[in-house]
Amino acid sequence: MNLSEYLTVSGLSISKFAEMVGVSQASMGRYASGKRVPRPAILRRITAASDGAVQANDFFEAESEPPPRPGGAPVLDAEVTAIDMLICDMCGMPRGKRLDRSGLAKLYGAGVGMPGSTYALDVRGDNVDGLDVGMTDGDPDSMCRPIAGTLAPVPWIGPARVQVLTGMHDAEGRPHYLDPRQVLNRVAQRFSELGLRAVMAIELEFYLLDAKLDSEGRPQPAASPRSGLRPRDNQVYSMDDLDDTAGVIDAMAAAARAQSIPATVASSEFAPGQFEINSAHQDGPLVAADHGFLLKRAIKGVARAAGLEASFMAKPFAEQSGNGLHIHISLLGRDDGNIFDESRPDGDEKLRNAIAGLQVMMAESMAIFAPNANSYRRLRPDAYAPMTEHWAFDNRTVSLRIPPGSGLSRRIEHRTAGADANPYLVTAAVLAGVHHGLTQGLEPSEPITGNSYHQFSPTLPGHWLDSLRAFNGATLLPTYLGAEYCRIYSLCKWHEFNAFNARITPTEYDWYLRNL
Repeated sequence: MNLSEYLTVSGLSISKFAEMVGVSQASMGRYASGKRVPRPAILRRITAASDGAVQANDFFEAESEPPPRPGGAPVLDAEVTAIDMLICDMCGMPRGKRLDRSGLAKLYGAGVGMPGSTYALDVRGDNVDGLDVGMTDGDPDSMCRPIAGTLAPVPWIGPARVQVLTGMHDAEGRPHYLDPRQVLNRVAQRFSELGLRAVMAIELEFYLLDAKLDSEGRPQPAASPRSGLRPRDNQVYSMDDLDDTAGVIDAMAAAARAQSIPATVASSEFAPGQFEINSAHQDGPLVAADHGFLLKRAIKGVARAAGLEASFMAKPFAEQSGNGLHIHISLLGRDDGNIFDESRPDGDEKLRNAIAGLQVMMAESMAIFAPNANSYRRLRPDAYAPMTEHWAFDNRTVSLRIPPGSGLSRRIEHRTAGADANPYLVTAAVLAGVHHGLTQGLEPSEPITGNSYHQFSPTLPGHWLDSLRAFNGATLLPTYLGAEYCRIYSLCKWHEFNAFNARITPTEYDWYLRNL
C-alpha cells in the first residue's frame, strides 16, 4: 500500500504521521505525493509507524493492494465473489464472516458488525460464564474495520475469494480491548516511548498429516504423493522429505507470497511428517505477528486443498517432537542501530538486561506460551522444548538462545512457546519481558554450556494447573497486557481446564474399569 493510500484508509493527517515518523510536515507531504523517495532510515521508520502497511517497495512500482475507490474501498478483480473478513480470537483461531462482493464497501465504510464476545470464546467456540461480555452485556456488536495492507487473495480457494484482516471498534471508534492485536499494540507502544523499534520474526513448526486417522483412531503422517510411502524416520533437515512433499510445501510458499507473507525458509524437522516454515524479520511486532497468524491459516488451507491436514497442535505424537513457535527479536534505536550489537559500548549490557527480563517473567507467562492441556506434553527432557529459564549462545536446549550473528543480526531467540499459542499474545509477552529487563536494568543468570536438560531440574510450570496458578499470581504481566485482559484470559482458560478434566478418557477405562 502506498503512503497516500495508507493515510486515507487510516484517517491520519500528513502532519500527525510526520510527527509519528519524526520528519517535517513538508517532507512527509513530498513522500505522500511521490515527489521524493525517503532515505533508507526514514523508510524503516515509516514502515514501523504504519505497522508494516507501507513497505519500501511501495515507494517504487510495486503495489500491494488494489487502488481505492472514491469511498475508500479497494477495487476487486472481476472474478472475486466473496471476502473473508477475519479476526484473531483469544485462542489464536481465525473467526469472522464471509461477505459477498457487495459487502466490501460497507466493510471499508462504517464497518461490519460482530459480537465483541467473539474475541473471548474458548477453544471449542463456546461462550464462557462469568465474563462481562456475552450474555452478561446482551452480546452487542462491535464494528469490524480492515487493517491496512492485509487485503489479499486466497490461493487455495481460487480467484473468487479474497481475505482481509480486521479489528473490532466501539461506537467511538476505539479498538476493542479484547483484541489480541491491540494487546500487542499497547505493549509495542512502550518501546516507541523509549525510542526503540522491535525487529521480529516468527518460526512455526507443524505436522503434515493424512486426512484419515489410523486403525486406532490416531493421526498419522501423510504419505508421500510421490512414493506413496509414509515417513517413519526422524530425518531432520532431509531434502528427500522436502522433495517428497514438494507440491504441498511449494504451494504453501506460493500462497504466502501471494498474501505478502515473507516466508523464507522451509525445512523438515525432528519427526516424521514435521516441517518448519520461517518468516523474514519485520521492522514492527504487529506486522510480524500478523504474518504468524496468517501463515498458519495459509498452511492449513493449502494442506486441506491437497486432501491433507496441517496441525499446529503442540504434541500430536507422544514419542515424537512437539511443535514450537519461536520468536526472534532485536531492537533498533533512534540511530537505526541494533542496541544488542556487541560493538556498541553498552550492547552486551542491553542484551543481558533483555534476557534477564525474559527470565523473570517467563514462569508467569507460561499460560500464554503453553495455553492448552496438550501444550505441556511438549515440555519434556531432550525434546528441544525448554523446561527452565536458562540462556546460552547457539544452544537449542535452552529457553533463550543467542543465535550466531553480529551487528544488526545479533538477536534473542525465544523458544518457549508452542505452535498452538496465539502469536499476538506470545509476541506481547516476549516484548513485555524485554521491556521490563531494559527499564529495570536487570542482570540475568550466567549463560550455560552443554545440554541444559542434563544439568538442571525443571523450574518452569510443567502442568496446565501450575501455569494457570502462576498466571493468576502474576504481578508483572498484567501491567503490560492489562489487568482486565488477564482476568478474562484466566477465566477462559480455567473454564477450559475444568471442562477438559471433567471428561473421562479411554485410558481411564483401560486402567481402572476392570482392574479396580
